[in-house]
Amino acid sequence: MFKASLRNRGDHSSIIVVMLNHTEWSPSTLILNGIPGLEDRQIWISLPFCSMYVMAMAGNCGLLYLIYHEASLHRPMYYFLAMLSLTDLVMCSSTVPKVLCIFWFHLKEIGFDDCLVQMFFIHSFTGMESGVLMLMALDRYVAICYPLRYSTILTSPVIIRSGLVTFLRGVLLIIPFTFLTKRLPYCRGNIIPHTYCDHMAVAKLSCGNIKVNAIYGLMVALLIGGFDILCITVSYTMILRAVVSLSSADARQKAFSTCTAHICAIVFSYSPAFFSFFSHRFGHHTIPPSCHIIVANIYVLLPPTMNPIVYGVKTKQIRDCVVRIFSGRRVSRLSCLAGTQYSLDSFCRGLPIS
Repeated sequence: MFKASLRNRGDHSSIIVVMLNHTEWSPSTLILNGIPGLEDRQIWISLPFCSMYVMAMAGNCGLLYLIYHEASLHRPMYYFLAMLSLTDLVMCSSTVPKVLCIFWFHLKEIGFDDCLVQMFFIHSFTGMESGVLMLMALDRYVAICYPLRYSTILTSPVIIRSGLVTFLRGVLLIIPFTFLTKRLPYCRGNIIPHTYCDHMAVAKLSCGNIKVNAIYGLMVALLIGGFDILCITVSYTMILRAVVSLSSADARQKAFSTCTAHICAIVFSYSPAFFSFFSHRFGHHTIPPSCHIIVANIYVLLPPTMNPIVYGVKTKQIRDCVVRIFSGRRVSRLSCLAGTQYSLDSFCRGLPIS
């Protein structure tokens, strides 16, 4: 009788352990805890976040509208800018609405599969943004170094193929993140000290070995960021050599002005990324977690907010289109194409315009 009782207890214990293991292996929901240590100030932090998100949506949608409707903007540079705007819209929309729900309504729960989907979109489109910035650097290189062949090198099929390759690169390199994260056993709770589902933030909830996740994440960062930065550096080195060789100071100034907006976009995109990357590896114990998380949110908010402003201010063609729209004047397609031809002629004379 006593042995039977022990046997029954053992069976019940085995069933409970199996059920716990199954639950820990695949959590149904996760809790996004926001910014740790700043819970009482999150409502105030949400105000600039919300303002930046509204500006990003309005600015990038406005740019897409201009590029689609204005014939003078149907050129390779603006097609790449449209890619950047689309990427920025998806990147910030995959995070900011949930962040605002956490700050305003304390809706912190997110399904495990939904978390993986958010993680995929965030990392895919941040990688795509880096790729588009690299393509825009190559565009500036061709426009300044080979102005006579600009329209024959950067044809529509070339632009479509390069955009598709950038998209597929981001998707194919990030898909393994979801499988590597889903396979892990989770037994350290379900609270993520973050505002969105970052890859390593989710992986750190696991009690399993996450070394593969860390190594693959570093490899992807080097493949995407390292390759793109190398291409951008080489492009601007060649641009600098070409511009310095121009005899006219006015021509050099105009050539540099065509790159100003793109350089600003690079700074806005890569500065928070570098800070986050190096602080996680070398300043983990000195920089508070709240600072890491705020910078991570700035990383997905600052480029979408600032890129339309910078290109709107620094690019003459976009300024002219905005002025025409707000003044109610319309320019015919023929005159727009004439303006484009004038721009090309200026390039051919060694006087690139902004």
